Amino acid sequence: MSLDALRDALPDYAKDQKLNLGSLAAETLLTDQQKWGCFLASAHAIGVPQVVKAIEAEVAGKISPEAATAAKAAAAIMGMNNVYYRSMHLLQNQEYRTLRAGLRMNIMMNPGVDKVDFELWSLAVSAINGCGMCLDSHEEELRKRGVPNTHIQAAIRIAAVVNAASAVIRAESALAA
Repeated sequence: MSLDALRDALPDYAKDQKLNLGSLAAETLLTDQQKWGCFLASAHAIGVPQVVKAIEAEVAGKISPEAATAAKAAAAIMGMNNVYYRSMHLLQNQEYRTLRAGLRMNIMMNPGVDKVDFELWSLAVSAINGCGMCLDSHEEELRKRGVPNTHIQAAIRIAAVVNAASAVIRAESALAA
């Protein structure tokens, strides 16, 4: 399955998601590695099998195996960090914010790809997982590295559309079961 097959699998009521998948696949603000890494990290963060398979197939050959691994690692580490830091932000007792996290996050320091790419992928996953604290942290890091707001927005747009397409596929699968 590819991105075209995923678009074809979406019902007519999800026409906007179909169109957005197509336009984001043709996105030129981001490098191919950044763009397809955002797609891949987003799909892995959501975990809908049909979407993961479609995007994995689409990404094959478009980014290096190291970039694909790093995009999946961004989804994995943000799956942990987003829950932890969102909780720290939501807890009224401020003392928790002063405590050491005590969680291994080695991939953040050495992701195996350009740090900007990994930060974009982490930002996309943080948007999906709804962690404002992580969104702010990754956005700040990207701005420090000179990434324009339009590029940051493009990563979030990809996350939003992959999330929406995944929700439709998940709902339609539930109806078919």
